[in-house]
Amino acid sequence: MRAIGFRQPDRLEIAWLAFALVNLGAMVLWPQWETIPFHLIWLTLTLLYGFRVWALKPTYLVLSAQGIVTGLLITQDAMNGTQEWGELFEVPLMSAMFLAMVWHARRHQSAARSLANQARERAEILAKQEHFLQDVSHEMRTPITIARGHLEILRRSSEEDQPEVAVAIDELSRMERIVEQLLLLERAGQAHFSATAERVELDTLIEDVAMRWAEVAPRVWRVGALARGTICIDRDALRIALDALVENAVAHTREPDVIELRACAADGQVAIDVEDEGCGIRPDVLDKIFERFGRAESASARSRGGLGLGLSIVDAIAKGHGGRCTVTSSPSGSTFTLILSGFRQPARELAPTVPRLSAAPLDMPGRPV
Repeated sequence: MRAIGFRQPDRLEIAWLAFALVNLGAMVLWPQWETIPFHLIWLTLTLLYGFRVWALKPTYLVLSAQGIVTGLLITQDAMNGTQEWGELFEVPLMSAMFLAMVWHARRHQSAARSLANQARERAEILAKQEHFLQDVSHEMRTPITIARGHLEILRRSSEEDQPEVAVAIDELSRMERIVEQLLLLERAGQAHFSATAERVELDTLIEDVAMRWAEVAPRVWRVGALARGTICIDRDALRIALDALVENAVAHTREPDVIELRACAADGQVAIDVEDEGCGIRPDVLDKIFERFGRAESASARSRGGLGLGLSIVDAIAKGHGGRCTVTSSPSGSTFTLILSGFRQPARELAPTVPRLSAAPLDMPGRPV
């Protein structure tokens, strides 16, 4: 629907005008049957207004003209005795009903316009945020690299142990990882993100991820049943997504807790699960954890650093390859499921493999690089 002012009538409006004139003529020629064309005029006007929500002035002009003309015809017939005077009350009654419909239609139009404006403003804000993050990310890479390089030279040239320099280098490395995450989010939203896809042995990649994390994070690591086969995907992007899911599991668990990775496939899709026995995620934040800078961590977890970009990166990578990431959680733990298409199983593959890795907790703190 569209609001209009005074303008040239279109074909539908011209057709209604002709129809209304014909019915007015019928009211004059057959006064004893005039209630039929009378109601047809008002009915078609209501239908026309549903398709053409006019501005107020044209609406009032059309309504006034139709009310006056039909009212005069009914008054004349009542004076001649061909109609009862009570029929004259049809004119204000139909006018009131039409005005009620006008109010409702304009109210609906105003609400739709308001929603459209809000959606446009939100899209503009998101676009500005993305451009800001892109600009900041690109501009920060060079000074971070230069600063870290000078600190590395200073540390190597000094004979004494300088813990302050080590802390500064570690913080710069963390800033560099954040910049890389922001740049990855930028690339994930582009159409050519999955252009570097290749055939990847999924079970081998999952085992490699588990082995690397088992060396640096003291947890009970398990690899459950794995679907054998290959998936067409960007290898580095998939590794980053799995690392982000595992890192999230590590952040919400302690040394005695179990973290298990497994994968099952069906109908060309594969579901990769990262399950932990941690503290779980509160229900009120489950629908926000995949948003950029979304946080579900406690204060102690936030103190270890990070901006809440990990899960948003997983979501972006999944969507960039036509998949999705879901989560189920309870006080006894959480399970993140990365669902991807393009999985191809070997022709003779009958069942997923049995669990092949079970490691005791390792006293090797740290994180993969």
